[in-house]
Amino acid sequence: MLVLTRRAGESVMIGNDVIITVLEARGDVIRLGIQAPRDIQVHREEVYRELQAANREAASPADDAVQAVTKMIQPPT
Repeated sequence: MLVLTRRAGESVMIGNDVIITVLEARGDVIRLGIQAPRDIQVHREEVYRELQAANREAASPADDAVQAVTKMIQPPT
């Protein structure tokens, strides 16, 4: 992990297109401004993890759904 020290108004560049600027620092709270192209998703970590979990759940069908589909595609006996 890269650790940097920045003051309010100072920025960090990520690649050529992403700029993270420290807007304000008060005690334990830091406000950041992020400039990034629209095609780059920017999320708080906890929101990102929730989205990933929801996507995994949506992509994993329930056992009863798998059994129903299996019965539908089996040839009649």
